[in-house]
Amino acid sequence: MYNWSVDLKKLKKNKKEYTIWKLEQMVNFGLNGKKISKKELLHNWNYLSLDPAKKRFLSFLLWGKQS
Repeated sequence: MYNWSVDLKKLKKNKKEYTIWKLEQMVNFGLNGKKISKKELLHNWNYLSLDPAKKRFLSFLLWGKQS
C-alpha cells in the first residue's frame, strides 16, 4: 500500500487509528497482495468509513445479510 498524503510515523503512534486507517485503505483502494484479518475487520466494523457499496457487499460476505 502506497500513501503519500499521510504521516505514517505519526499515525502508527496511535494503534487504533492506524488499524482503522489501514483497513479502510485496504478495502477502498485494494489489498496490494495482502489479506485482511477478518477478526480486525469485525472488531473495527462500526468505526470504518467505507464506500457504501463495498460496505454492503462486505456485510453480505461476513454475515450473509445487508446492514
